[in-house]
Amino acid sequence: MELNTYFTDIYYYLHPIHEQTISHQSVRILQIIQKEEAVTVRFLAEALSISQNTASEHVKKLDKNGWIQKHRSDKDQRKVFLNLTYEGLQVVKQNTELDELKLQSALNKLTEEEKNQVLQAFRLLSEAAK
Repeated sequence: MELNTYFTDIYYYLHPIHEQTISHQSVRILQIIQKEEAVTVRFLAEALSISQNTASEHVKKLDKNGWIQKHRSDKDQRKVFLNLTYEGLQVVKQNTELDELKLQSALNKLTEEEKNQVLQAFRLLSEAAK
C-alpha cells in the first residue's frame, strides 16, 4: 500500500537517534503501558500473544531498568498494575515518536495550508485507528 511506503519514509528520515539498546518487544510493552489504562502482566500477555511467564520476564527487565513501576490495586491486592516512570516515558517516546527538530525542519518546507492538510490527515487516520 502506498501509504505504508510514505509512513516508513517519514519514520526513516525523521526518527530520533536511539541512545539505548532496547528490543522491539520491550518498546511494544512500553507503548502498551503508555496508551492503555489498567495494564497488568496478563493484559500484556494477551495483547502480545505471549505467555504470562514471558510477559513477566519482560516486565522484570523493564522494572530493573527503571522504566516501569508496579503498584497493587486498592480494590484487589492480587492485581498489579504497570505504569511508566518518567524515564520509561522518555524511552518510549524516543523509540516511537519523530524527532521534533527534524519534523519541524520538514514542516518548514510546507506552506501553512499544506501543514494544516498534513495535520488533518494524521488526525483523521489516528482517530480511525483507535
